Amino acid sequence: MSVEKLSTTLIQNALIPDKGLVDLSIDNGRISAITQAGELNHSEQTHDLNGWLLLPAMAEPHAHLDKALTADQVPNPSGELMGAIKAWIAAAKEGTFTHENTVQRASEAMELLLVHGVTAIRTHVNVTEDIGVSSLEALDEAKQNFEGLLDVQVVALMNSPMTGQDSKGNIQALEAAIEFGVDLLGGCPHLEPAPKEMIRFMFEVAEQAGLGIDFHVDETLDPNVLTLKDLAVQSLERGFPHLLSASHCVSLGMQPENVQIEVAKLVREAGISVFTLPQTNLFLQGRDRVSEMPRGLTAIKTLTDEGVLIAAGADNVRDPFNTMGRSDPFETASLMVMAGHQTPEVAFDLVSLNARKAMGLEKAALEVGDLADFVAVEAPTLATAIADSPMNRRVFKQGILVASADQHTMIHNIL
Repeated sequence: MSVEKLSTTLIQNALIPDKGLVDLSIDNGRISAITQAGELNHSEQTHDLNGWLLLPAMAEPHAHLDKALTADQVPNPSGELMGAIKAWIAAAKEGTFTHENTVQRASEAMELLLVHGVTAIRTHVNVTEDIGVSSLEALDEAKQNFEGLLDVQVVALMNSPMTGQDSKGNIQALEAAIEFGVDLLGGCPHLEPAPKEMIRFMFEVAEQAGLGIDFHVDETLDPNVLTLKDLAVQSLERGFPHLLSASHCVSLGMQPENVQIEVAKLVREAGISVFTLPQTNLFLQGRDRVSEMPRGLTAIKTLTDEGVLIAAGADNVRDPFNTMGRSDPFETASLMVMAGHQTPEVAFDLVSLNARKAMGLEKAALEVGDLADFVAVEAPTLATAIADSPMNRRVFKQGILVASADQHTMIHNIL
């Protein structure tokens, strides 16, 4: 599924917010010119968008492609986080997941993301004493099917415990994952017997391997759990030099405002990007509450006010951790408007420009000189695109058309 680059591509009649109807010239994968529609001549390859809305390509900063599309196979009757974890472990022990079906599911999930307008994905993949790097091998095979179409970052999601007397097997699995070749290291400090020790150990390993870290952090409504502060403090103390992200951070949203501000300042100073994941955390969190139902999101406003880089992702898609999900960042953006109280413009940045920046990727913001990753959608405005999520789309990577979808509707007169 690789694509061959052309030297010059012309995108005609694209509607860009604040720019109007324009033409774009793409040279060697980058935007070389943006002019009023009709001012550029035909090139080797021309795409007429007929006034469709053109937006920066979207990114999925937090996926679980090894788990995707298993909701029917792995039920989670409680609907809670620990229920999902236990259900997954039990299914794995029963041999539910094979190399072949993991490759097939991951490939299907990547195809769904691509056709919806995603050109970059960061996926967490389970690495444990029991399964070793088997899931990494399956993801690597699936990833090869999308060479040149998707940028895929793989995080080794480590099992607990990572320190202490019962950690030997997991440490060996971590070493195998690094040798196999992952992009970042991950884990869940708040689920560890000794969170601070685990964070310290993972920092040491990551520095030795030259890898970044993306942790699942404080995926709980319990305000007594706040390992995000420990992560920030330790990062500052050692000057961690690589990409550092904290996904979820739900309990921060349960803190008093003064605590939120204190932690947010540390997070900003430590250069930690925060990924809020509305689909899964709205699904999992708060099931034991009968009143004053929390939203299960992090402290978005405080983090933003303090200058923390925030992005939004879908997390799980149709698996025991979230039985819903459309593999469409417009759904994530819509939830950030409704549940996160963001404007449509900010919500879209969370699933596009901010996500790419937090993932350490090149800027693709529809400006001259930018990487030509963008998506065209048949909608008159950004807010309409997020609200309606129309499936008439064209997805471009480095100026090359890599996916398209067309939606046909008809009303039949039965009289």
